[in-house]
Amino acid sequence: MPQTKSWIVPTLYIFFLMLPIYWLVNMSFKTTNEILGGFSLYPKEFTLENYITIFTDPTWYTGYLNSLAYVGINTVLSVAVALPAAYAFSRYRFIGDKHLFFWLLTNRMAPPAVFALPFLQLYSAVGLFDTHIAVALAHTLFNIPLAVWILEGFMSGVPKELDETAYVDGHPFWSFFIKIFIPTIAAGIGVAAFFCFMFSWVELLLAKTLTSVDAKPIAATMTRTASTSGYELGLLAAAGTLTIIPGAFVIYFVRNYIAKGFALGRV
Repeated sequence: MPQTKSWIVPTLYIFFLMLPIYWLVNMSFKTTNEILGGFSLYPKEFTLENYITIFTDPTWYTGYLNSLAYVGINTVLSVAVALPAAYAFSRYRFIGDKHLFFWLLTNRMAPPAVFALPFLQLYSAVGLFDTHIAVALAHTLFNIPLAVWILEGFMSGVPKELDETAYVDGHPFWSFFIKIFIPTIAAGIGVAAFFCFMFSWVELLLAKTLTSVDAKPIAATMTRTASTSGYELGLLAAAGTLTIIPGAFVIYFVRNYIAKGFALGRV
């Protein structure tokens, strides 16, 4: 009997997790008047107008493109910088290495609001304000420590004999690092890239503060949908539904790496 009912708890848990997503999608196919008019499990007047608005209004679809641009740049930069840094922490011992490693993690612990004003003044002075690279560089302050922490755990699990064997065989360091070592920790790179992507994708404060028009992200656009009749709830729901898709694609492509990362790595 206990075995026959073992599916009940997982099913209820999945239902609990999926209910908000279903409700968001449900609202995206409704008009704002219907949303405010009462409770319904499905759209009584099914409409695609909210999605049409997003895909035809440059204010909306450019927000998605801007978000994807700076998130992609940030993910590549964060992982690229974190790889050699994590290798150094995993393979070498030097004075203050543990203190430096802890200092990196403290940057991730700090709230983004602490750095919003300094970044705004700095980027305005050097002409980077309202650019994709400005947001991407700001997010590296938080994502590089996270990527270093994750990758160091994977690299520490690789025997040092691999390095020594490669050197004996005559491989230069960068040849060994790129062709041999990086494929060995592919799961860790997938996990680090996933978390860097997701943290950058959902971050709002810095993205909104450091942009105004040209590089304005979708999150900032969603906060400016008020009209004389109130917030356009159907449009917001459609935009929110579309913001889930990039994360779902990333999870799909790195799902095997994430599973290995939770089983073997520091995550």
